[in-house]
Amino acid sequence: MRRMLVTGGAGFIGANFVLDTIDKHPDVEVTVLDALTYAGNRHSLDSVAERIRFVHGNICDAELVERLVGECDTVVHFAAESHVDNSIHDPSPFIQTNIVGTFVILEAVRKHDRRLHHISTDEVFGDLPLDAVDQFTEETAYDPSSPYSASKAGSDMLVRAWIRSYGVAATLSNCANNYGPYQHIEKFIPRQVTNLLIGARPKLYGSGVNVREWTHVDDHNDAVDRIITDGRIGHTYLIGSGDERSNKQIVELILELTGHPTDAYDHVDNRPGHDLRYSNNSTKVRTELGWQPRYADFGAGLAATIDWYRENEWWWTSQKKATEAKYKVLGR
Repeated sequence: MRRMLVTGGAGFIGANFVLDTIDKHPDVEVTVLDALTYAGNRHSLDSVAERIRFVHGNICDAELVERLVGECDTVVHFAAESHVDNSIHDPSPFIQTNIVGTFVILEAVRKHDRRLHHISTDEVFGDLPLDAVDQFTEETAYDPSSPYSASKAGSDMLVRAWIRSYGVAATLSNCANNYGPYQHIEKFIPRQVTNLLIGARPKLYGSGVNVREWTHVDDHNDAVDRIITDGRIGHTYLIGSGDERSNKQIVELILELTGHPTDAYDHVDNRPGHDLRYSNNSTKVRTELGWQPRYADFGAGLAATIDWYRENEWWWTSQKKATEAKYKVLGR
């Protein structure tokens, strides 16, 4: 691992991965390829701008991707359209980026015989009952609920097929919900936090009983780093902190941590086909690769995240008006 290409490296998880990689592996030459859609922010990489190569481009551009893959030895594929509400409103960009784009990456990796790690989501597995202790495992059958999760399931299947049919040296990971710095404010936690910071009330889908497993982005990326270095080729690894909370509990904790009454939020219409519960069994990545979450205390991680948004309004204020206008169109 000397020359790394990170697709989607200006997005939330990708940007944090680039920052972490530069810190952990200062000898690695990092190239970031990002289309800079609304969800990408080049300013997230300001602190390492002089230490990376940034290429503004699309993963569906086969000529560009092949050239960049040929110049590296490792590809870490974060680039994706990822917001469920947007996928329900207009699925087409999700099919193009998540499926066609992954195909383009795979063909370039196959041609140049490069190492690939593919980032995915636990949403490909569908959902679990609220009143059970079941968890997703690496063997759980795919059962996606939204256009977003279906497109990610398709991309995962392409990677697996290219491993089996062409011998591509790839690994995959499916992570639980992430939170932390540089997350676009359309997402659940930063939307509620930034609402409070501008004097608005948080919004809760339906009754808020839906449960998610929350993993700090730094913990996710630490697991990815370990998989790239020591993971078994052809294998999938599930990543998750083990901390499950309902959306209602999250909103109430954000309100508590910011000094507001815990009932000071508004209910909005539920998301169509809203998954009930996600929970990853991350035994494999913990036992094989020795990964453990550093942010085992979710409350502390959430408090640090709130502080980051409070201290970095310059990063998100320009996004806020457009984001809330989009939610207004969606009725949420």
